[in-house]
Order: sequence, then structure tokens, then C-alpha cells
Amino acid sequence: MIDLDNRSTVAFVVPTGVGASIGGFAGDASVWARKFAREFNLIVNPNVVNAACFSGITENMLYTEGFALSKFFRGEINLLPSVDNSVGVIFDCAIPQNILNIHINTINAVKTVYGVDIAAVEKTDKPCGVEFFMTESGISSGRLNNPETLLSAGKKLLSKGVQTIAVVALFDDPDEADGYSQGEAVDVVGGVEAVISHYLSSELMVPVAHAPAFRNNEISENIVDARASAEYITPTFLPCILLGLSQAPLISQNSNLGLNIRDVKALVVPFNSLGSSIVFDAIKNNIKVCAVKQNSTVLNIDKDALNIQNSIIEFKDYDECLRFLKS
Repeated sequence: MIDLDNRSTVAFVVPTGVGASIGGFAGDASVWARKFAREFNLIVNPNVVNAACFSGITENMLYTEGFALSKFFRGEINLLPSVDNSVGVIFDCAIPQNILNIHINTINAVKTVYGVDIAAVEKTDKPCGVEFFMTESGISSGRLNNPETLLSAGKKLLSKGVQTIAVVALFDDPDEADGYSQGEAVDVVGGVEAVISHYLSSELMVPVAHAPAFRNNEISENIVDARASAEYITPTFLPCILLGLSQAPLISQNSNLGLNIRDVKALVVPFNSLGSSIVFDAIKNNIKVCAVKQNSTVLNIDKDALNIQNSIIEFKDYDECLRFLKS
């Protein structure tokens, strides 16, 4: 375990699968999160810093999956800062052997270069059966047809003493004509990735993060939007979640241990994604909710739509928000 320094704690959140102009691609919110982390201990959801073979995470970031983030803002759990976590990895048994080999090499590389303790690996007994799609409102979503096979593998890993769990499930190759690579569309797989991590985290009460595996392992030769580029230079997205999980805060149900909701100075979110429970729980707990107009989503749920004008502080950009929180 580690002790955070005496700096204030801020939550910097960009929802997954909602087409955020900053953070809706591959680690493209990292540059802003890292600026905030110079001044504050920073709670981030994985979507903020995950960037395929890169990661924007820093030592004083608390890498917190969405289910745990929601429970934390409800005051139901504390976050116990931790480093050098032992990580277990679940592989979907449907992953072809050649693709699995790439991921095994990735695990070995992360262990060798970063010293991450990847303590155990389990294959599911059945294919996970992942499906992804876009909703009528333009949000990325999906379903997991065999959740019990993931849960069984997760329990086996916990019995081996791991503290956090990485999941790699097989996905169908997404349609490249959707505009995501050119920065013009929502990440179609992001929503179901959140479904997977939320499900396992809620059942096992440990930090969980997901990386998709695709049958097509070819590296693109086309120039793509810079915000998406990290995902187009590697056949595996596993490194970023292994790095994040290695220092993810553990979930504590002891109200006397770790950080709790009363320790949070502010919540920073895109200006029109205010419909989540963490926003309302932040308001309930008198936490500043900072809505950044520089970052927009397809949700179009701003303070006026919710009639909570007096509870939200709007900023034109992240720099203005950071100056305000530092003052």
C-alpha cells in the first residue's frame, strides 16, 4: 500500500462510448489528466489514460473502473491506494492461437520492462460471446452472452491470490468505414468493454479492466486521426490495462481505510455528459462539479437539460478549470 501526499484529490472522468471529443479515442485525455496530476492526486477512469500499447498514467493517479467509481461516489466503498498489485489475466477461449501468442508475448514484455507482477493466467471454459452495437441515441453498447464463464475464471484467479484482473475477450473486427479512425465517430466497442469490467468488478469486488482481441492483427498503413493513432500501431491493447491495474486502488469496505468521498475536492467531466450518478452524488456531497465545454459528447445532457444550473461550474477549457481549482 502507499500513502498519497497531502495534496487535494480530484476526480477526472471521461465516460466511455459516448463520443467524447477529448478522451473518446485512445488515451487522448491523458495530456490533460497529467496536467491535473501535477497539482492533485487524481482519480481517473481507465478510459482517460488507456492508449493501447501506451498509458498516460502517473504515480499519483488512482485508476478506478466505473462500477467502483459509482460506489465510491455513493459513499459505499473507499479507495485504498496501492502499487505493485498482483495482476491476473483472463483470456477468452475463443481467441485464436496466433492472436493469443501475441498477447502472451505482450504479457512477458510488460513483465520484463516494467516489472509488473502478472501472477496468473486463466482461460474461460466457454467463449465469452461478446456483441457490440450502437444504440439509437448514438451511444456505444453491447452484451456478454456467457458472463458466467468470465466469473468462473475470475474466481479461479482470486483463489490464486491476484488483487486485480485484466480481461481479454475476442471481438469481431469493427467496421472501419464507421469514421472512428478519422475522428468522426464513437468508438463502437467502448460500451461493451465497460459492460464487461463493470460486471466482473461488481461480482468480485476487485479492480477489473478490459482489452479487446481481434482476429485481424495487421497494422494499418493509413494515416489516422492522431487521437486514435495509438490503436492503429499495435495488434494488442493489453499493455495499458496491465500498467493501470498494477497501481489501481483496491476496494475497501472499511470506512476507516483509504480515501472516501469526503476527500474529493472536485469532479471534472465533459460539459454535456452530466446525467451519470456520480454527478448527482457529487452534488449531494457538496463536491464541486466542473463541466468543461472544451470536451463534448453525443449525450447532450448539460446543466440546463437537467435544471441544475446552480450546482455546476462551467469552464471554457481544461486550462481554465485547472487554474480555478489551483486558486
